[in-house]
Amino acid sequence: MLVTFKSKAAAEVIMYEEHAKRLLDMLGKEVEKGIIRAEEAPAAIARIEREIEELKQQAAADKVQQDDDLDEEQEREAIQTVSFSARAYPLLEMLRAAQAANQPVIWGV
Repeated sequence: MLVTFKSKAAAEVIMYEEHAKRLLDMLGKEVEKGIIRAEEAPAAIARIEREIEELKQQAAADKVQQDDDLDEEQEREAIQTVSFSARAYPLLEMLRAAQAANQPVIWGV
């Protein structure tokens, strides 16, 4: 299932439901249908950025520990994995544009 985020401030952002759900759960929103009002955008942006930073720090710590433990195939798989920050980036940019234009972000309607 796909979730389409819409805002008058930016182009549509389409995500698989499982990835959108992770982001929306962090923001206390339902995946089926919802709205992030312009006044909610700064808190949503800060929350997503904080999660990205925490995951980057955790990944860096894990990499140091795993460098000696991974074989070549496991290393290739780790490189091919799409990071949370890469998945969150389009919605994060939409939220920034929506905040600047004082517009909501909606989905499921």
